Amino acid sequence: QVQLVESGGGLVQAGGSLRLSCVASGRTFSNYAMGWFRQAPGKEREFVAAISSNSGRTQYIADSVKGRFTISRDNAKNTVYLQMSDLKPEDTAVYYCAAVRSASYQYTFLQSADYDYWGQGTQVTVSS
Repeated sequence: QVQLVESGGGLVQAGGSLRLSCVASGRTFSNYAMGWFRQAPGKEREFVAAISSNSGRTQYIADSVKGRFTISRDNAKNTVYLQMSDLKPEDTAVYYCAAVRSASYQYTFLQSADYDYWGQGTQVTVSS
């Protein structure tokens, strides 16, 4: 089992920045590809960003946040980050991190169904 705990959410004005963190425990973190998803009220869960296992050499960012969000990982800290800048009111959502064991150091996973483990989510609210 892998346990995931997100943090870093909050209330921010449009144009501001936040960095979300997701700390993993229970297994060797570097063996897992990681992803961030978000879900706004009344909407389906949406892919945001993904990073491959091991060194995280491959990242994929959704078009809706490309150029504003970046994903990274620190295996020594068992943590994946989502750096969010130039936030917009439409970025308001609960943000979830997710993990899936992956032997491919180059592959990222873009579908929520690909992931086996999920955190409880952290709320991000962007005011206009």
